[in-house]
Amino acid sequence: MENFDRFQSPFTWRYGSEKMREIWSERNKRKLWRHIWIALARAESRYGLVTPSQIAELESHADDIDFEEANRIEDSIHHDLMAELRVFASQCLEAGGVLHLGATSMDIEDNADVLRIRDSLSLVKEDFTKLLLALAGKIEDYASLPAMAFTHLQPAEPTTIGYRYACYAQDLAEAYERLSYAIADIRGKGFKGAVGTSASYAELIGLENLDDFERVLSEDLGIEFFDVSTQTYARVQDYRIISLLAEIAAILHKMAFDFRILQMPMLGEICEPFGEHQIGSSAMPFKRNPIECERIESLARLFPSFANIAWDNAALSILERTLDDSANRRIILPEAFLAIDELFSTMRHIIDGQIIDNEAIRRTLDAYAPFSATERVLMALGKRGADRQIAHERLRNMAMLAWQAVREGNSNPLKSLIESDEFIASFLSSDTIEKLFDVDIYIGAAEKRALAMAGRIRRLAMDEH
Repeated sequence: MENFDRFQSPFTWRYGSEKMREIWSERNKRKLWRHIWIALARAESRYGLVTPSQIAELESHADDIDFEEANRIEDSIHHDLMAELRVFASQCLEAGGVLHLGATSMDIEDNADVLRIRDSLSLVKEDFTKLLLALAGKIEDYASLPAMAFTHLQPAEPTTIGYRYACYAQDLAEAYERLSYAIADIRGKGFKGAVGTSASYAELIGLENLDDFERVLSEDLGIEFFDVSTQTYARVQDYRIISLLAEIAAILHKMAFDFRILQMPMLGEICEPFGEHQIGSSAMPFKRNPIECERIESLARLFPSFANIAWDNAALSILERTLDDSANRRIILPEAFLAIDELFSTMRHIIDGQIIDNEAIRRTLDAYAPFSATERVLMALGKRGADRQIAHERLRNMAMLAWQAVREGNSNPLKSLIESDEFIASFLSSDTIEKLFDVDIYIGAAEKRALAMAGRIRRLAMDEH
């Protein structure tokens, strides 16, 4: 039960999933520490340093986390891992004395962090797959539906709704592939001691046994280890991972920003889900604010700062180790993963429940798509030998008149203006002009490429499973 009488991070209860919170919980961290201590004891038992009965005792107390006692000890010694170690040792009367043999704190903490990062990335990938497949469905449903495209926030030429989704999906698919690589490539520090030389372990088991020792531990913990390290694994690994999360957040931010613009009543082409009893404003009962898109943008803005701090940790760790990354890593690692977790679940909810307003799309298209026909008319005139510069100027003048009419709330008169122009009529028939103004077919390869992207995403998701 949350204690609302004391400050809690919004990630404690508001943003992110319970699964992600469990991964980054204090209990899970301490259970992982104990899991790693036991794996170390098992590896050392191969060299006669730990007995089978001691391992059995350690395993029997692996989940006996005692926060009250650990916190009492930490208040005195100011070292959370050593406090947990003392609690664990006190619970194991026979085996407590062999815990942490040869290790330094970061042999335990860093490997535990990597296990949590790997589990978090795997959870992110599950949500990522679901979002990509939801996008593939949207692409397939709307690949051929014409809509007005905008450049510089001004009407440009027609595209299709599905093609617009495909542009987002392409960025996400490429990030998804990099995420898969990041999961496969993630590595722990291993067991290399205080400065990375494994000198303490060499004293215990012999220099000639170190490679086999780490191989056994790597297999036991299920992670690869870096070949070399200092007291910690290279913090550039954190930077690469958080930067990838920041890249994904940027893509989702753009999607949410676009959706907000398209939801404006002046366009009203799409709408995010809005609950039957949802309140948009405490003051204005009519409001349907795009709060889910705004939440995505708000949380996504955290990621540049997360990545910047991870960069500092990588670049400013002096020689074999300084502790000035410790406090901030307790914040940026869990919060980055909880934030991306929330971004995915929110965007998935938006995509699944998004309302596409065909009538609004048609209104925008009818109002502005005729302007794009000027390009087709210009090309047709050029093919029939008309002077390109004269044709361009006449079309520009007529387009300005049409813009004024549209701004005044009238129907777009551009087609009739062009049909009545003597210069253009000397080159193009009315039937030809009529066909050139069929903007629904002026979408190039949008449908074909959108469907190809949907197919790529479905193959990608299938290959990963």
